[in-house]
Amino acid sequence: MLLAGSSLLTLLDDIATLLDDISVMGKLAAKKTAGVLGDDLSLNAQQVSGVRANRELPVVWGVAKGSLINKVILVPLALIISAFIPWAITPLLMIGGAFLCFEGVEKVLHMLEARKHKEDPAQSQQRLEKLAAQDPLKFEKDKIKGAIRTDFILSAEIVAITLGIVAEAPLLNQVLVLSGIALVGTVSVYCRVGVIVKIDDLGYWLAEKSSALMQALGKGLLIIAPWLMKAFSIVGTLAMFLVGGG
Repeated sequence: MLLAGSSLLTLLDDIATLLDDISVMGKLAAKKTAGVLGDDLSLNAQQVSGVRANRELPVVWGVAKGSLINKVILVPLALIISAFIPWAITPLLMIGGAFLCFEGVEKVLHMLEARKHKEDPAQSQQRLEKLAAQDPLKFEKDKIKGAIRTDFILSAEIVAITLGIVAEAPLLNQVLVLSGIALVGTVSVYCRVGVIVKIDDLGYWLAEKSSALMQALGKGLLIIAPWLMKAFSIVGTLAMFLVGGG
């Protein structure tokens, strides 16, 4: 009886140690990948612009499913690299960091170019809506494919950063931390993207209410929405340099 009790306590202690290690590594990985997740959020919120209002959430859901498939491919690949060619982790991180810095420079140059040929947000939205009206199904598929390609690149960087943190940990810890970061990151990003793309719809809905307070809140959301997208773009660009350089 004493032996059984001692074995149970040992098992519980091992589980507690495992959970503590996973928690520490998970928090560190979440902190390190926050910048890339922020960029993923801003890029994907921009990707669904121009889609018809009643199709925004289905498009976001389509991209989210593609993102999960990306993670299903990347996480086992990362574990194989860690098991058989661990020396490749650092070069992969360096390549990923260099790519993010390159993307950051490209985005800055694009912003500077856009300022020379400034397009009114309303005109930009109308142009996208005209494109969507020509062939809605193809437009949506192109949007989803483009967003999934972008997500694959950013997901690879997230997995590479996480792998660099858990590379020396036992295999079980690696699997749990990588899977946890991949799943939580995907759910977090695409839930927020879904909310962001519906801010303007919420604004219109509130603006039609009889309450003066609700109308004011709705108008405020309509004013804030384009600036929020711009802020996400700027923060995402800064995050690229911070993560790439770090």
